[in-house]
Amino acid sequence: MLTTYCFLFTSCKSEFKDESNKFKIGVFEIPAGKDFVKETIIRKDSIQISKHGLHVDTLSIKWKNNFFYTLKYINPKTDLQKDPMFVQINEIHEDSYDFTVKIGFSNFTKKGTIYKTK
Repeated sequence: MLTTYCFLFTSCKSEFKDESNKFKIGVFEIPAGKDFVKETIIRKDSIQISKHGLHVDTLSIKWKNNFFYTLKYINPKTDLQKDPMFVQINEIHEDSYDFTVKIGFSNFTKKGTIYKTK
């Protein structure tokens, strides 16, 4: 009987695949919707380039862990852009994630979805 239990415990293998870094680099898109204009995002190392309409912005990105990062404009053009953006990843899907962003230390928050395209 003891060998049967040992067989059961050793045959149970976790199929969890760690893909926690898949959203840290690549090309992403936030589609146009209720609260957003279409935005294309390119991430590499500690830089994020955001393109929306005719505007192109460069931001630094600092990952606290696999579910939280901070964005900061490198050359802010307005007082609002001087504040950091705190992004919390709420739910991960196959090629996208749902997030909540908070600007600075205000009460302003916004929710959205980012899709990885490359």
